[in-house]
Amino acid sequence: MRLIKPALLAAVMALPLSGPAAYADTPPEILVVAQNIDDIVAIDPAQAYEFTSGELVTNTYDRLVQYGADDPTVLAPGLATSWEIDADAKTITFTLREGVTFNSGNPMRPEDVTGSLHRVVQLNLTPAFILTQLGWTPENVAEMVTSEGNTVTIRYEGDFSPAFVMNVIASRPASIVDMETVMANEVDGDMGNAWLNANTAGTGPFQLTAFRAAELIRMEANPNYFNGAPGVEGIIIRHVAESATQQLLLESGDVDIARNLTPDQVASLGGENLRVESFPQAAVHFLSFNQAVDSLTDPAVWEAARYLVDYEGMTDTILAGQMEIHQAFWPEGFPGALTDTPYSYDPERAAQILADADVELPITVTLDVINAAPFTDMAQSLQASFAEAGIEFEILPGTGSQVITRYRDRSHEAMLLFWGPDFMDPHSNAKAFAYNSDNRQETYTATTTWRNSWAVPEEMNAMTTAALTESDPAAREEIYLELQRQVQAESPIVIMFQASYQVAFAEGVTGEVFGATSDFVFYRLIDKE
Repeated sequence: MRLIKPALLAAVMALPLSGPAAYADTPPEILVVAQNIDDIVAIDPAQAYEFTSGELVTNTYDRLVQYGADDPTVLAPGLATSWEIDADAKTITFTLREGVTFNSGNPMRPEDVTGSLHRVVQLNLTPAFILTQLGWTPENVAEMVTSEGNTVTIRYEGDFSPAFVMNVIASRPASIVDMETVMANEVDGDMGNAWLNANTAGTGPFQLTAFRAAELIRMEANPNYFNGAPGVEGIIIRHVAESATQQLLLESGDVDIARNLTPDQVASLGGENLRVESFPQAAVHFLSFNQAVDSLTDPAVWEAARYLVDYEGMTDTILAGQMEIHQAFWPEGFPGALTDTPYSYDPERAAQILADADVELPITVTLDVINAAPFTDMAQSLQASFAEAGIEFEILPGTGSQVITRYRDRSHEAMLLFWGPDFMDPHSNAKAFAYNSDNRQETYTATTTWRNSWAVPEEMNAMTTAALTESDPAAREEIYLELQRQVQAESPIVIMFQASYQVAFAEGVTGEVFGATSDFVFYRLIDKE
């Protein structure tokens, strides 16, 4: 890698990117990415809960322990170099890495670690539930997360295996922020939340230098990163919603990576020097029905819906190379995943199920969908196939943030969306798809069950809790398999596909790591010849 002069870096990072005329050949020291990034709602690690914001947090922050670019399958030291586990006392004590500094130049202190974790619980924003699973509350978190000297001790409540706790500590909201800088930017008691939704304050391999929602992300490399300086001096992620435009920009040399090409565009890429790689993803794609809508509450509608999805038709055409048929909530490739696919497209059988249950037809229902490929094509396929049995979808396209906001508000009727685990443990998805103990409107919960107003049967809630506390690995896996079977057959959530992600690269781009979740997208090892 050639070192870029500071003046050139400043000039490149300041490029106006407001229209097509702004694009230019990319310099070898700057990675330019074309990507649909309009799903971002927040980038503060205490609030970030979208796929693209997860990528941003991963590349700008660190955690005590983390899955890293060198080997995303291994839970490795991060800001902690070692730890001691006392399962009986339900404590884990971490020894902190010395000599680490934040992007501000401030040294990383034990107070930053404890303050960051306290802050997530006290703010209690969308991803806080990941940490509060450990029994942490605004009232007790100061006693549950403490420091002494160069160590931080984490206490937890509940019958959890230490492995589960470590996965929680490796999750996105456990990212460590520069508390001195963050609190210096506090406004009206928000603990710096507004400021951190426009800036970063981490120790990570990159630092955010500009963020404009649904427009661009600019990051500058941290040359002093404790795991080694990144291979490029900076990154520009340009919001390009249209996949056709992404293809043109890649072929003309105006971007180095195109993240959202359709299968047809992948097949038609021009230029001998371009390459395409496929990366299995943990995201499962589903169709769900809001149980606050009377016409969608009959279990016969749920069952019929499973036979109205043209699974093979979509994966053979519009989703070729992008998704595979998968009908369970835990992704294939992870221990405990159910790989059975008992449902196939059978509109006659679906019509008979509805007729036997005396379901009044036609049912007209709005279907919220992200206005980007391949989601709009999927929605049109569902619209056509469901009409075969008298269920008529009115498609409501919107930006990623608009669709997700409506989902969180429970203001949708039907929803076409996807879900990825918050951390690498089956409970992450089991809680999302098989648990909802309080369905009241005022008790917001960041799960698909609550967002679809589905009051999960108590037996299933109890089974989800039992799986979380089961100490025997084989018995725990069998509970999760049974939970997947039940959700697969008897829920208003129709799980259809698992993503397989195709990314197109320009010549000379190497070292990419695009893992199974948005938290496993790493730019640190990328280089450009």
